[in-house]
Amino acid sequence: MTDTHQLVGALKKLLKAQGLTYAAVATRLGLSHASVKRLFSAETFTLARLEQVCRLLEVDFFDLARLARGRGESMREMTERQEAALARDARLLGVFYLLLSDWTADEIVAGYQIGRPELTRLLVQLDRLQLIELMPGDRVRLRVPKRLQLRRGGPIHSAHGKRVVDEFIAAEFDRFGGHFGFEYRELSKASYALMQRRLERLATEFLELAELDAAMPSARRETIGLVVAMRPWALSLVTGLAPRRSP
Repeated sequence: MTDTHQLVGALKKLLKAQGLTYAAVATRLGLSHASVKRLFSAETFTLARLEQVCRLLEVDFFDLARLARGRGESMREMTERQEAALARDARLLGVFYLLLSDWTADEIVAGYQIGRPELTRLLVQLDRLQLIELMPGDRVRLRVPKRLQLRRGGPIHSAHGKRVVDEFIAAEFDRFGGHFGFEYRELSKASYALMQRRLERLATEFLELAELDAAMPSARRETIGLVVAMRPWALSLVTGLAPRRSP
């Protein structure tokens, strides 16, 4: 895959994430719809044109290059030691989450009840854990992939998992503009496996969209929770009809 192909692919994902069509891009850039379509299909962007589209999407070229480079980035777990340190300190975990979402130190201080001295102390801890590289002016470079996966049954899940899920499920989804649905049917093993793969793809797409949106200002983003779950379920929990046991 060429660098140009990766850059154009990242642009297409940004357009999709922001709900912009080729026609909308054409109107805002003063081009014909056919010209914009040809730019993306033939991948014949000049640097000047690429810069115009980046401005339209509110990202700079370096953001675009980072997004393009990260498309093939694999998901990775933290070490047990790193997770244990985050699990012990909820504020340290919160700051690390915001850094993963591309918040700057200034944005964290402005958006949350935390002073600069405490934030700097937490950043130093994250640096010692080798999760970030702390640079002058509290600037940060991540030392881990953005698509981190928590360890199953690891320290963070053990310390916070049940409480977080209970709090999330207890909310009135409609009130917050969310969606909640629960369906149950009988499936074959093959269909069950197929649904599991589709749920995995959905979770991956969720993370990809979050990575693309990270280029937008923090004021235009909000934390969205996504629960992806499926397992064998006993009908008796609701109906009281207990299955007969095999002899």
